[in-house]
Amino acid sequence: GDLDKVVNLLLSLSGRLARVENVLSSLGENANSEEWSSLNEKRKLLAGQHEDARELKENLDRRERVVLEILGNYLSEEQLQDYQHFVKMKSALLIEQRELDDKIKLGQEQLKCLMESL
Repeated sequence: GDLDKVVNLLLSLSGRLARVENVLSSLGENANSEEWSSLNEKRKLLAGQHEDARELKENLDRRERVVLEILGNYLSEEQLQDYQHFVKMKSALLIEQRELDDKIKLGQEQLKCLMESL
């Protein structure tokens, strides 16, 4: 359960950080200094939160190694490999699900814009 939460947190913060950085880079010289300052402050806050989330992930990885060591005493080698595969695939599938959700959301927004333009 912790893995799901931390991976989703990292993905969410990464996406938000990327969006803020994209807006900052597209502002150009015409940007209002107050707007630029506000976005830059938001970027700094998100970057700090992202770093905190990375530390959570590192702690989770350490806990996973401890659990793996304990399970090694109780499971066969094949069962242990199945467990490791499950944990790796779970993270990969969470990331893929998030990407697909984002694509669906983008597609719905594009469809809405097309419908409004007709």
